[in-house]
Amino acid sequence: MATVQPASLALEGTDPRLQEPAHESHGHVHEGRVPLEELLYYAKIQRVREDEAEREFMLASGGKPSSIMGGLFNRKQREREAPPAIKEKPDVSLDEKKDPERSKTPSTRSVVSDDERAQAYRALRTASWLGIFYLITTDILGPTSAPWAFSQLGFVSGSLLFVFLGIIAFYTGMQLWYMYLKLDSEKYPVHNYGDLTERIYGRIARHGINVLQSIQLLFNVAVIILGNTQGLSQIAKGKVCFSALGVIWMVCGMVLGQIKSLRNYGGLAHWAIWMNLIVIFITMGAVAHSPPNFASALQQNNATMGPVETAATISLPFTNQIVGVMQMVYSYGGAMLFVELMAEMRRPFDFWKGMVTAQLLIVTAYMLFGVYVYAFQGQFTINPANQGISGFGLQTATNVISLVSALIAAGLYGNIGLKVIYANIVQDLFGGPELISRAGRFIWVGLVLGYWALAFVIASAIPQFSNISGLVAALCILQFTYTFPPMLAVGFVVQVDAIEAEYKPGMGIDQYRRDTWRNFSRWRRGFAKRWWLNIFNTLLFLAALATAGLGAFSSIEGIIAGFSRAGAATSFGCTPPV
Repeated sequence: MATVQPASLALEGTDPRLQEPAHESHGHVHEGRVPLEELLYYAKIQRVREDEAEREFMLASGGKPSSIMGGLFNRKQREREAPPAIKEKPDVSLDEKKDPERSKTPSTRSVVSDDERAQAYRALRTASWLGIFYLITTDILGPTSAPWAFSQLGFVSGSLLFVFLGIIAFYTGMQLWYMYLKLDSEKYPVHNYGDLTERIYGRIARHGINVLQSIQLLFNVAVIILGNTQGLSQIAKGKVCFSALGVIWMVCGMVLGQIKSLRNYGGLAHWAIWMNLIVIFITMGAVAHSPPNFASALQQNNATMGPVETAATISLPFTNQIVGVMQMVYSYGGAMLFVELMAEMRRPFDFWKGMVTAQLLIVTAYMLFGVYVYAFQGQFTINPANQGISGFGLQTATNVISLVSALIAAGLYGNIGLKVIYANIVQDLFGGPELISRAGRFIWVGLVLGYWALAFVIASAIPQFSNISGLVAALCILQFTYTFPPMLAVGFVVQVDAIEAEYKPGMGIDQYRRDTWRNFSRWRRGFAKRWWLNIFNTLLFLAALATAGLGAFSSIEGIIAGFSRAGAATSFGCTPPV
């Protein structure tokens, strides 16, 4: 479930929410400077304001509640979904009344005032839950990789694992949603996954999250380049050098990457969904009325021509099956940007609607597509699935449509990845200029050229679609969806439960804390209050971490075995892998 960032996140110009007071840096709270109690206090106020705005809107619109299915198909209802931003000035908090200097400090040291920051916070939140649904389901690799995953696991094992992974992904998504609602506010906004991590584990943890996020986005672009090059090679009937075709996509990405704004990508994300559905429907029709693509199956899977074989469970090497599981992980890989998506919503509480609807679609549609294609192609199933069509006409049609939708996704992933790199390395680490400045534009051009060149090197160096995508899923995607959320939940719950007195603005830390975090008794007190939940989340974290290790090991073993096979595609070679 690879997701894309909402358009307003990347509009050219400086986000007023990122103009920091003394205790913030680029919108991030420095470790130890703002107590968790204060973050919880202002987040609670923020949620109350959003609820009041929703109630006012409901009264103004006749009190008709919006429904999930109605929002999917009724454009006018979708436009009514999000109430207008709150226009009144935020209330002056109790601590500001008691201590005028406290309220004056942020505004006097900031580029913008507190009121302007609050207005910007509200104005930039325009997404509805339906928009979130579209963005979560703007997926390229999830559906087309599902059939190959079933060919490695079988009908029963594959279906059970697909549903199980969906249930766990829903649980971890709800964890991110819950923690976001508890920590985000106008005063201390949470913009992304790294911000949420910093609120709980500190600044060093945020940097680690940002680095891993950048790596995932880079490898996503590399995998898309590889898949597109495979499709273009099939269109050319293998008459053009495979690596040369990859250069074409690298150059296209370098040109596309010069666009710094994502404003126009919002509508493209909507069309990408329908293009993917068209590819799925054509593939299902083609595999039902034509034989498998034996030539591609031999080249990619080393499967020799013969009768199609399917089974409830398959006795393949354990590493092969783990790589198959990693393809399923791709389907639920949108959690990396869940926090970014919530940060764009007028009413983040409604995020669950978009997430639940998207997860239900993924569990049903993706699994149905995977089972259907595997039933007709068995061991000859290709990854991505549409490239396993034997008829050249339909194969070319799906490849062309996939090339367009994948190019949209690659442009989005590249743009987001570059902005993460620019904000956290060029600006934070080296003190570089703003992106909208003249110097920033030159730096951006260089970053785009280097980013797409590196993605091409990865794609051409390891021309094994299933194994490289499995490695990305294990090292990055699985972490953001299954490993990090329960780890964050443990840290958050322990800290919240360890607070012995209610926080009131203006109180000193010593007035509501009996001990500090350096005292082991506080950690023990926080963990013990909801020990059953903390133990469950800890075990889930360890299980996900172990699965990630197995996935990385299996993918690397698969890469080694793939290169050693006779006739296999080589690094930077001309022989296509399909």
